[in-house]
Amino acid sequence: MTPDRTTCLSLAAALLASAGCEAEPVPESPPRQVASSPFQYPEELWDAGVEGETLLRLYVGPGGTVDTTRVERTSGHPAFDQAAAAGARELRFEPARRGEDAVGMWVLLPVQFKMTPEGGAQPDPS
Repeated sequence: MTPDRTTCLSLAAALLASAGCEAEPVPESPPRQVASSPFQYPEELWDAGVEGETLLRLYVGPGGTVDTTRVERTSGHPAFDQAAAAGARELRFEPARRGEDAVGMWVLLPVQFKMTPEGGAQPDPS
């Protein structure tokens, strides 16, 4: 007996749907920052009294280093975005864990550039 076209399409759809349901388990603990980075406030924006915030998406690898940096939301100032990305690449993390295994994970990091008495950029602690 040969299956008809509708049966074949139904079987293919069921196989695709079940394959999509097998998502990778969520890590049990997210990465935790263990060393700070000297985010450099762009001098021209400091002199102009400009403040801003860049939201970065970082991939923290199993070794605790930042492997990939992307600007998720721009500050509106390319110099802030570049300074945030450069500083983030120097950050160090305790990697995410799944059981006993260190795993890579994407995280969001807001970097605020605010004028302070000490100067420099301030990463948002949240």
